[in-house]
Amino acid sequence: MNKKTIQTADAPQAIGTYSQAIRVSGGDTVYVSGQIGLDPSTMEMAAGIEEQIHRVFLNLKAVAAASSGSLSDIVKLNVYLIDLAHFQKVNEIMAGYIDAPYPARAAIGVAALPRGAQVEMDAVLVLPG
Repeated sequence: MNKKTIQTADAPQAIGTYSQAIRVSGGDTVYVSGQIGLDPSTMEMAAGIEEQIHRVFLNLKAVAAASSGSLSDIVKLNVYLIDLAHFQKVNEIMAGYIDAPYPARAAIGVAALPRGAQVEMDAVLVLPG
């Protein structure tokens, strides 16, 4: 298996023992680590759930771009929320970042997320060949 680490300053730096993303199998598939609402320039959390959701999509977009891809290349998206009541807000905001056909997706309620985040998302991209 061929693995390449993806790193960009346009998304928050890893706050643990992980890479922002890993590109595998000759470069076709990219696994993006969970992104929270950290602003990459300040490493501060965005205020409020709506701002955090927007920031998460911007962070995913930056990592996708660093992988030579885009948000439209996402085939699987996992959404982790500390309050599933915010799921509709995720749907509304996501529609502004990703066009149909939408990726397969899961929404998971969790007790807590790193840095007090209210939302986290990870993704799998398949790049056009």
